Amino acid sequence: MTTSGTWLIDVRPQGRIGPDDRVKFAAAAEVALACGWRYLVVAGWRQQVMTTLDGVSSQRRSSSDPLQLRPLLLDRLRSGPCPFGTLVAGTVAPAVARAQLLHLLWWRRAGVDLARPLTDDSIVYPAEEAGR
Repeated sequence: MTTSGTWLIDVRPQGRIGPDDRVKFAAAAEVALACGWRYLVVAGWRQQVMTTLDGVSSQRRSSSDPLQLRPLLLDRLRSGPCPFGTLVAGTVAPAVARAQLLHLLWWRRAGVDLARPLTDDSIVYPAEEAGR
């Protein structure tokens, strides 16, 4: 969901779109329209988007947080957006905090701009600002 409404986005690599898929896309577009949604087919992303999604998705499984870094990171984000490197450097275990912050990004408890490569300079936003 975005500020412009709800979207159904069909993501598929260009090389995996066949002739029969046009019918499937048209059917999905009709369903979206019937629901009052917008529909979009995305057949490619910038390389940094795929790299970032690959890195963030590595932390998609449920995991423990014995050092309680997730609440600490989220608490720091309540003060406003902050660079990724600054957030993790301010913890007792920066390497572990990196993994925990990636987990928060995957689960949309925080956000980053996917139009730019994910680096220590990437600005991390609180979840309520990430959808803007």
